[in-house]
Amino acid sequence: MKRFFCLFILSALLSGCGPYSFTGVNTTAETYQVNFFQNNAPIVEPGLDILFTRTLQDLILNQTNLQLVNSGGDLIYEGEITEYRVSPMSATADQRAAQNRLTIGVRVRFTNTDNEEENFERSFSFFYDYPANTQLTAIRGTAHEEIFERITQDIFNASLANW
Repeated sequence: MKRFFCLFILSALLSGCGPYSFTGVNTTAETYQVNFFQNNAPIVEPGLDILFTRTLQDLILNQTNLQLVNSGGDLIYEGEITEYRVSPMSATADQRAAQNRLTIGVRVRFTNTDNEEENFERSFSFFYDYPANTQLTAIRGTAHEEIFERITQDIFNASLANW
């Protein structure tokens, strides 16, 4: 009797999870594709489009068991970079900018070929603040990395994290 009870508990634990993962992804999809996100922002930063596309591909690859494909994916991410803007955030006593903000915005179209109810088209954006006396070229790598980390995680949460 004790053996059957242990076997029952073990089988319930192993079979009860289904396609769920520890990242909160609950999908029957097996593949995904991330189409090239062209930079259509008024200010075009060279290489930003490739960097964003790869960052989104890597995040999904690292947080799911989905396979990245070039076409015919069960989940499709596409869109464009729509905003790349630097604006002053705070002023000093003599009316100079003390801090600047780099903002990047992305428009995303998500398609789930298995479940059309999950499809969406949405904008995501985030920012990076830096001292006004610092050139953008000096912080560009760090700023892009931090902004894209946040935007791609927001896209992931909107499309796959069912918590």
